[in-house]
Amino acid sequence: MIALTIASIVLSSHLPNSEALTQIEPLAEVGISEPGASPESITSTKDGTVYFGSTAKGTIYRALPKQTQAEPWISATEVGLTNVLGVLADEKRKTLWVCSNVTSGRNSPAVGQTALRSFDLKTGAAKGTYPTPGGGLFNDIAVAKDGTVYVSDMSDSRILRLKPKATALDVWVNDPQLRGIDGLTFLADGALYFNNYFNGKFSRVRVQRDGTAGPIVDLETSVKFTRPDGLRTSGAKTMLQIEGSGRLTEITIDGDKAIAKVLGEGFTQASALTQHGKEILVLIQRTKAVRAAYPKS
Repeated sequence: MIALTIASIVLSSHLPNSEALTQIEPLAEVGISEPGASPESITSTKDGTVYFGSTAKGTIYRALPKQTQAEPWISATEVGLTNVLGVLADEKRKTLWVCSNVTSGRNSPAVGQTALRSFDLKTGAAKGTYPTPGGGLFNDIAVAKDGTVYVSDMSDSRILRLKPKATALDVWVNDPQLRGIDGLTFLADGALYFNNYFNGKFSRVRVQRDGTAGPIVDLETSVKFTRPDGLRTSGAKTMLQIEGSGRLTEITIDGDKAIAKVLGEGFTQASALTQHGKEILVLIQRTKAVRAAYPKS
């Protein structure tokens, strides 16, 4: 079990470009009321509501502000969600975006569909279903200023998009070097930034004036990333990233360089994060989110 204490989190002030996390008391964790949910991603809103997506059950769980347990909110069986990976709260459009994926075992048939789904952020009512144009594993979601939604396809090496008022996804980038693409997010420069879980690369694609994708640019990172996963914008030029290795970093973009400040380590089986004001919530052990203060630059 991990709690945000000096004993369980490796405070990283001894590391280059690092700043130690501060313990948060007394509310250190947000768990899930149902066992076996196996969440892979989390998101939150400005009021402190936290949402979890479940890979095992497909259900979306919600913890209201100051609650320590997330309860079932959008039932997988009622709306047809399966193997949920990325979730993203889009407050501007009052929408919860969800990556739903086909699930199957070695000796069992495929169940569900791979699709981008949308739900009302307040009521949980289903709004839209946008199936994949051919296979894939949808992992994460980012929304541009103009409302275009972008989805990472980890297995089929693609970035897909849903334009405002569109009724179907289209393929924005399809390139073999995108195999393993995971977290993605936008910065103030309008470019899409993303990491790669398989090879640890950190890259950028600019949106051209006509909406098409520019070239993929691999950025020079100040540290080597190991299984980078959750990625979220924290400022005009900064992002927060959690790695499968358990390291939490703040990444600042300077031209073609990605400068990482290590905020902390020891987040066991970490896969996602979300920022709420001056706090960071990190999803660990596929069971719960732990909180840490964000010593923002």
